[in-house]
Amino acid sequence: MTDSPRPNGHHGTPLAPAPSPGTGTSTTDTPGSGASGSGKRRDAFFDNAKYLAIVLVAVGHFWEPIKDDSQFLQAAYTVVYAFHMPAFIIISGYFSRSFDMRPDRLRRLITGIVVPYIVFETAYSLFKRVVDSDPQHEISLLDPWYLTWFLCALFIWRLTTPIWKAVRHPLPLALGIAMLASASPQIGNDLDLQRVLQFLPYFVLGLCLRPEHFHLVRRRSVRILSVPVFVSALALAWPPGVLGGTGWLYHRDSAQELGAPWWAGPVMTLVLFGCCLLLTACFFAWVPGRHMWFTALGAGTLYGYLLHGFVMRAGEYRGWFEPSVLHGPAGAVAVTVFAAVLVTFLCSRPVQRVFRFVMEPRMEWAFKRDAAEPARGRGQGEKPAKQGAGETREAREIQEQVSA
Repeated sequence: MTDSPRPNGHHGTPLAPAPSPGTGTSTTDTPGSGASGSGKRRDAFFDNAKYLAIVLVAVGHFWEPIKDDSQFLQAAYTVVYAFHMPAFIIISGYFSRSFDMRPDRLRRLITGIVVPYIVFETAYSLFKRVVDSDPQHEISLLDPWYLTWFLCALFIWRLTTPIWKAVRHPLPLALGIAMLASASPQIGNDLDLQRVLQFLPYFVLGLCLRPEHFHLVRRRSVRILSVPVFVSALALAWPPGVLGGTGWLYHRDSAQELGAPWWAGPVMTLVLFGCCLLLTACFFAWVPGRHMWFTALGAGTLYGYLLHGFVMRAGEYRGWFEPSVLHGPAGAVAVTVFAAVLVTFLCSRPVQRVFRFVMEPRMEWAFKRDAAEPARGRGQGEKPAKQGAGETREAREIQEQVSA
């Protein structure tokens, strides 16, 4: 996820989020599992991870306009971009393990991902036209712009989930596809497929993970070892332009588009997968497993992800980052705090209530009634008569994936 401009004027970014049921006790069910009414409690670890990751996403975006004046900020930006997107995608894959082509799950996929994608892809383009005085800016659903690429990618990844569950060695296959994509500039910008394919291994890895794998990285010994790992990563990222700059971390372009020979793409894909996975594991090691003051905010990270971009873009369009005071140490701290507070507010329940009609639309009118759904509801102890409430819960479940 990055908002760095492409040469052709397109932008990209990570993030992602998940609204929770309005009740005090929410669930962290696998999307489409139908367990939203089962009374299972949400796992605080994953909500904490989503909240902390979305804060890093927002902070990274707000660092973008001021990082060139500080070597430390450039290094920190590089390290953060190495793991915050993989962390989101791995969690997305983990919560997509039960996805199949059942009608109710496809319906949730449409209301939870496709509808927000269409709305925000259009909204961001119109926002640029008006606020940036660029009336010619194109509105295209085939070329994701800025933050919306992740929704497009998640839609494609989840549709292919049954394939990854069927093949014998899914992760090596996904890595092979990513390596080929990194050496294929002809893929182009449609649906941001270059990024979809290069980030694919992290999603497939999430599909392969089990709860015990997350417990392994949360041990005290791993937490202690993660400190020198982060320090070493920061030191390695300190020289400007290390490894050709952050272009490789965006996974947005092929090796040739980054000015490297074709063979560098597959090599860097493997190297970055190992390095980014190591830093992601270190990040997970420091995520609290208990309920924190911000745990509930982890269920609203889609809101923070999609909405903070309007403030960020307004700042770039209107020159808010140009004052010299923001380009010093004190300015960097102020920008960091502002970004963290902003995204925290945007993940809150009041904001969720205001924008729920877009993020979690009730669209019973758009779909045929699934004859098997009442039977599934009875099997899960739910009352099939409450179709509206059930559909809302389903829409919220799909957000669990987006927040990953």
